[in-house]
Amino acid sequence: MDDIHQLTISQAHRLLQERKTSSVELTKASLRHLHEVEDKVHACVTVSEDAALRQAEEADEAISTGTTNPLTGIPALVKDNMCTEGIKTTCSSRILEDFVPPYDATVIEKLKAHKAVILGKTNMDEFAMGSSTEHSAFFPTRNPWDLDCVPGGSSGGSCVAVAADAAVYALGSDTGGSIRQPAGFCSVVGLKPTYGRVSRFGLVAFASSLDQIGPITKTVADSALVMNVIAGHDPRDSTSVSNPVPDYTEALIPDLKNVRIGIPQEYFVEGIQDEVRISVQAAIKKLGELGAKIDWEASLPHTKYALAAYYIVAPSEASANLARYDGVKYGFSYQDTRNMWQAMEKTKQYGFGDEVKRRIMLGTYALSAGYYDAYYLKAQKVRTLIRWEFDQAFEKYDALVTPTSPTLPFKIGEKVDDPMQMYLSDVCTLPINIAGVPAISIPAGFANGLPIGMQIIGKPFDEETVLHIAFAYEQATDWHNRKPPV
Repeated sequence: MDDIHQLTISQAHRLLQERKTSSVELTKASLRHLHEVEDKVHACVTVSEDAALRQAEEADEAISTGTTNPLTGIPALVKDNMCTEGIKTTCSSRILEDFVPPYDATVIEKLKAHKAVILGKTNMDEFAMGSSTEHSAFFPTRNPWDLDCVPGGSSGGSCVAVAADAAVYALGSDTGGSIRQPAGFCSVVGLKPTYGRVSRFGLVAFASSLDQIGPITKTVADSALVMNVIAGHDPRDSTSVSNPVPDYTEALIPDLKNVRIGIPQEYFVEGIQDEVRISVQAAIKKLGELGAKIDWEASLPHTKYALAAYYIVAPSEASANLARYDGVKYGFSYQDTRNMWQAMEKTKQYGFGDEVKRRIMLGTYALSAGYYDAYYLKAQKVRTLIRWEFDQAFEKYDALVTPTSPTLPFKIGEKVDDPMQMYLSDVCTLPINIAGVPAISIPAGFANGLPIGMQIIGKPFDEETVLHIAFAYEQATDWHNRKPPV
């Protein structure tokens, strides 16, 4: 098959079960296509070809004995902030450029237990701090729909790889929109699960109370299949929740009869591009045609404070988490100094990029004596209000629907020197992390040849309803079937 690399998880699994292809063939086809597009999009930091082919051979052996599941033998890529034993984990930072972890993150263990094939690691904004994948220490990643545009971030490499068929699916992490915003920019499906639903053990921390790992896939059904594997309690993650994991594929129902959906007015704010507003409103009307009860007058008034609260809480946690990179224990170490204190200072100066240093300084300032109450404590109080507001909304609605991003993908270099404009790229996604609730971005249209995403937000631990609504819309439209020119 010439187009075997274009398969979804469901399609590839069926062919593997019917012995119409093998994992080795599928893996070789994915690697071949990855190398063809990589010079254009720069989605990957590390490609572990030999290890992937060994895993594919093991998967074929498992399939031959009948011990298989939907991810067995399916090639995937992983964002480069999840620890992979024996494979570099750089966080796209100079400070971890040569770091090879001695263990796997829990999500990697789970993929390997199901005989998945890991092709390598994807590019990202350094330490997941960014909205465009331009803040990688190595190179910017390009949008496959328009190579002059950003793919979004920080999981830009993972979303580009899936959109360009360089992998069947990928894993990303989401601290303020880092799965959903690039998924919207690349026209793929990106799910941020409820905080605590997927283990963070082995995920290099950015902001520990906000980070969450999730799937990036070509279809909603594929997202459900990946969630069935990676979700669940992990005693090694103190924030992991022990709620039983449902079979998420059972939520994939194509009609929306009696589903109550609220449309928060605050997300169609001043500054949203007309093309985005028109496309998302048309998509919402389609949800109504599928049987959903739409309330266009929903409101989350504290949403306007979410951006400010996030950029106090997240940098504060980052300043604490990144203090460990001192050049003493592992990672980059600047040696040409007079004493250890200067060595630590120079290690951080040359090891971290500008955006990471900017956020460390923001966080350190907010936590400093005399400013803690004025900034960090106040931001946490706002966070409580935002969470309460979502709880109130979900007493009336089964889900909320918004744009994923207020803009179309923007040009590379357009916002990189304007941090405030860059931060505003995540204005629709940040509140969801602050509240800890699940949300998905799905393809919802195009304008000027560029993708537009729609975001569906659910109650805590109700990924089923989010997937149900997303699946029904996907089945009624064909946006997800379009392929980028790359």
